Amino acid sequence: MASPMRCLSTDPARYFQSFRLFLANSTEHQCMREFMEGQLPAVIASIGNGKSTINILSVGGGAGEIDLLILSKVQARYPGVTINNDVIEPSADQIFKYKERVAETSNLENVKFTWHEETAYEYESRMNAEKKSKKWDFIHMIQMLYYVKDVPATIQFFHSLLEPQAKLLIILVSEFSGWKTLWEKYRSSFPLDDLCCYVSTADIKRILDSARLKYQLHELPSHMDITSCFIEGNKDGELLLDFLTETCEFSKTAPPELKRQVMEELRKPECSEKRDGKVLFNNNLSVIVIEP
Repeated sequence: MASPMRCLSTDPARYFQSFRLFLANSTEHQCMREFMEGQLPAVIASIGNGKSTINILSVGGGAGEIDLLILSKVQARYPGVTINNDVIEPSADQIFKYKERVAETSNLENVKFTWHEETAYEYESRMNAEKKSKKWDFIHMIQMLYYVKDVPATIQFFHSLLEPQAKLLIILVSEFSGWKTLWEKYRSSFPLDDLCCYVSTADIKRILDSARLKYQLHELPSHMDITSCFIEGNKDGELLLDFLTETCEFSKTAPPELKRQVMEELRKPECSEKRDGKVLFNNNLSVIVIEP
């Protein structure tokens, strides 16, 4: 009998609901902001040297919160320089939120925004069809490589678009996170579709090493409060479980034995720690900065 379990990405409304809850319950954006404040200035220190215009490509820019932080750092390093900021984002809803955020943000006079409502693969196909190969001074791919069909080919394509002084920045779950533990153990039990693959920085390092690309790695400690997942019938807990397993209505559709095993796994020290009566899932991220 076919399993009633289906991938969370097949229900975009529920996906974004669970994603927003994940952001509210985790230090995801907080640890990214700390990186952007503390370490990004050194990463972008030479991307615009001698240039009157800096071209930035955001792959999977979402609602733009982190993108605008990145732009503020580029503006601080290169005051007054024109910035072309192109955004690849398949969700019309996210682009709408991004545009709203831009409208509410001051000091963006020297930034020109262009949004492309398409996936990374659609962008690549379009560029190849149009025989265009625009080069970029900075490309970033934040938490989006889970949603591409061919990770090595995607990295290779965007890496090929880098200018000589440019950088490609990737943020992904760390190989030392609870995500990797959970996915390695249960990926074959969760419903997979073409829209989602389970990758961590361990996979990206292997890809980059085999392609002999130079890169630096930064670890970002982060956690997510999943205490509500252990309260039977708790709506937030059910949404967070959906997000953790990439499964729509996991609590209701997973076989009882699988649900029991996953709940047990989430409590283990490899996935979470108990602190002040809370269960905090290890949401550690890694930043990989790749040279041209």
